Amino acid sequence: MPRLFTGVEIPPDLALDLDLMRGGVIGARWLDRENYHITLRFIGDIDDGLAREIAYELEGVEARPFQLRLKTIDTLGGNKPHSIIAGVEESPELRRLQAIHERICQALGLDAEPRKFVPHVTLARLRDPDLSSVHRYL
Repeated sequence: MPRLFTGVEIPPDLALDLDLMRGGVIGARWLDRENYHITLRFIGDIDDGLAREIAYELEGVEARPFQLRLKTIDTLGGNKPHSIIAGVEESPELRRLQAIHERICQALGLDAEPRKFVPHVTLARLRDPDLSSVHRYL
């Protein structure tokens, strides 16, 4: 069973810039730059048939090119951070694309995504991080 999500790729030059920001946080597992993306819809573990249906429907999605801007380096998880992220500025075009992906997934029988869409690029996953090193990094 594949574990899937839909997303927007990060251009290589931006990924390189983000990659240069790695390090200095105890308890961080930094993602490789080729894995940087903005998740539009987490799908999870599904069977191959449904994965093919989703891929087929997504092939028909058309969107005009649009600009995205990163705004901040932050964490997710509140007082117990679990990720270091680069936040993405609000974008109506990105919201529209995310909504299309959500509608396709629901039309194919998936439950609605329960989490609020917070566009970001995950830079590192944190496991029992040293909070002082996280604060210094930020």
